[in-house]
Amino acid sequence: MTTLERLAQTVAERKSADPDSSWTAKLFAKGPEKCAEKFGEEAIEAIIAAVKNDKAELTAEAADVLFHLLVMLESRDVALTDVFAELDRREGTSGLVEKAGRKP
Repeated sequence: MTTLERLAQTVAERKSADPDSSWTAKLFAKGPEKCAEKFGEEAIEAIIAAVKNDKAELTAEAADVLFHLLVMLESRDVALTDVFAELDRREGTSGLVEKAGRKP
């Protein structure tokens, strides 16, 4: 099991935890919209770190982005395995071809 898979499992376990016992449970208690908002905030912080060319900050913010992505996915009952399956489906396909095949 990879680090990302272990983290996804922990996030899923926190979904039913007491919000007073866990930051993740507290996010879930605020609803999927708040989970998505927090993901967006972290993504912006990662962008800023990348623009500043701050490798250490970008590394830390990227970890936050991955964590909050997992929270957002779990808040909408989207399994990490489903995301992996979609990536597997796209593997070996040019990004240009893949985008052209998407429905408008």
